[in-house]
Amino acid sequence: MEETNELKAIDFFCGAGGVTCGFREVGIKVLAGVDIDAKFKATYVKNNDAIFINEDVSNLSPEDLNKYVEVKKNDDNLIFVGCSPCQYYSNLKSDKTKSQKSRLLLEDFKEFVLYFRPGFVFIENVPGLETKVGSPIHNFKKSLRKEGYVFDQKVVNAKYFNVPQNRRRFVLIASRLNPEIKLPLQDKKKENILTVKKAIGNEKLFPKVEAGYIDNSIYMHTVSKVSDLNLRRLKHTPKDGGSRKNWENDKDLQLECYKEHDGHHDVYGRMYWDRPSPTITTRFIYTSTGRYSHPEQDRAISLREGATLQSFPLDYNFYSSNKGAVATMIGNAVPPKLARAIGETIFEHWKLWRNSEQEQEH
Repeated sequence: MEETNELKAIDFFCGAGGVTCGFREVGIKVLAGVDIDAKFKATYVKNNDAIFINEDVSNLSPEDLNKYVEVKKNDDNLIFVGCSPCQYYSNLKSDKTKSQKSRLLLEDFKEFVLYFRPGFVFIENVPGLETKVGSPIHNFKKSLRKEGYVFDQKVVNAKYFNVPQNRRRFVLIASRLNPEIKLPLQDKKKENILTVKKAIGNEKLFPKVEAGYIDNSIYMHTVSKVSDLNLRRLKHTPKDGGSRKNWENDKDLQLECYKEHDGHHDVYGRMYWDRPSPTITTRFIYTSTGRYSHPEQDRAISLREGATLQSFPLDYNFYSSNKGAVATMIGNAVPPKLARAIGETIFEHWKLWRNSEQEQEH
């Protein structure tokens, strides 16, 4: 295939490769992933035909990118992806001290966009990126306009893009080639929304296992241990959507912190079979961090089940001996099916532009 006929991408903050996986499914050639964390390298490289650049985007100059991969300025066939770590702008009431450093990574990404001026740009982040005071997204959009880009943005839910999970995200796509660009429509037909049952209900693919089960194969149907007390709590939580409210009057099971507090009902809850899962976070392997208990079995969901609810293919493997590290790779990823929908849309806009260019030539 000639270079002019190939749409390609650089995936900044690539993590385990959720965007790269989705883009490759629609025929976009991802040249490289860039990430500060070396623990993603084996997973990224072994699953994707792309190089892994282990660099901090804050310290990497745009000129130095060419030491690793050939990137030309003003390449109409190039997409820059910038799904930077987003905990700082999350609406979760957590300590933001650790994520303080990451709050301006979008500014660092912007330097690469302005230096290379790729044909397209894609950003995915938490909804708070658009609404929180001091967010760099507003300067980013101003810079895009100055460089002649048009863009579309929206808070979307991944469940409307074949992801069996309730996951609201701010998404922006930009083009300097097209007169306008539009995000894909969300398919809100109930019959098309994937449920937990459809995703992980097949016992041949996800066999019954107990809490603490270790799957030593690359499939990683591994499950975290639970304490004896938490196992008792699970046994008292009704199947298919039960919550800790069901044992709140049992003095032996009720947690001290919830005796005077009526919130966080999802904590220690079971998933519902007939709904998408809650948002898969980096802590989905624990029953105590959300509605992450299996709908029927007395355990949290496994690593492979979490990856499947994130829409990773069953043959997408994660390389680490550390269960928490794998959960982080999975929970922090952009769901591949959401990335695929964005990739398809960019592909369509790119083809429209190429066709109009060819018509003008004739």
